[in-house]
Amino acid sequence: MVLVATEPVRCQRSAKSMISPLRFPTELHQEVAGLAGEFFSAHAHVDTILVVNSCARGCAVPGSDLDLAVLITPAAASQAVQSLETMWQEFSVTHPLIRQFRNSGRFTQVHVDVFDGRMVPSVWDDGGGPDYFEVEIGNRLAHAVPLHEAGAYFRQLQSQWLPYYGEDLRLSRLAMVREACARDLEAIPFYLGRGLYFQAFDRLYKAFHEFLQALFVARRTYPLCYNKWIQEQVIEWLSLPELYRELPPILSVRKIESAEVGEKAEALRTLLERWTCPEPHGHKKAQPSAAPNGGPAAPPGNSGGTEGPPSVS
Repeated sequence: MVLVATEPVRCQRSAKSMISPLRFPTELHQEVAGLAGEFFSAHAHVDTILVVNSCARGCAVPGSDLDLAVLITPAAASQAVQSLETMWQEFSVTHPLIRQFRNSGRFTQVHVDVFDGRMVPSVWDDGGGPDYFEVEIGNRLAHAVPLHEAGAYFRQLQSQWLPYYGEDLRLSRLAMVREACARDLEAIPFYLGRGLYFQAFDRLYKAFHEFLQALFVARRTYPLCYNKWIQEQVIEWLSLPELYRELPPILSVRKIESAEVGEKAEALRTLLERWTCPEPHGHKKAQPSAAPNGGPAAPPGNSGGTEGPPSVS
């Protein structure tokens, strides 16, 4: 694949194509990506080097991070993820090109996640959620672009998990996420009654993320994130502009020390029932441009990631 730096562009995504051609907002982004590609390609257990997030989607700007995900083969030793990450950190700290990149903007960083391809869904306890199971699959398999050629293991994972994972797992996770969201919303009047207004708002914000997770699971679509790119994902990916119009008011609170947060919770509860019940609208959406075979959950093991979401920019 020839890497060509281009002028910054607006994300171009439709229901027919969810991955933009690989392009970088500056030559420096391209050069650092090439440097990282050379570094990781020298290691035998690396299957595929992926450009992820804004650069993969063609909507990065000069101040955007460069986000990469490095997939290692199943044959790699269990400590290979940590070993590769450590070697990269030691290499990147002193390399002048990477230092130049980091100095090019106040918030500009190079993020590299090494992972082994094992995607393991969690089971939430009381108070759990949201998690990043679908976000991880989306950013590393559905919306990522190989820097060079896609390896055999990467193609295998795409065929396993795309266009969406198996129906039994989907229904199980949808029920779990909906229950967690409803439980968080039910707790808000209790907090308000005790004058714990900020805790009530915190629970509302958590429930808002859980609602988005349930929405994407209900629509069989892997998301990018639950706290950014919301307008693009809901309007352009899910084709739900009427729903999006109702989302910003949920978190728009004029007076926190009032019953307003409780009213917002009731509004979100209505959206939860309207948009995330199993099969209420004949949800058939899945990842466009994906392989035609959904897959079951992977066997338990280390997913190669850390707590929280993969980097999203």
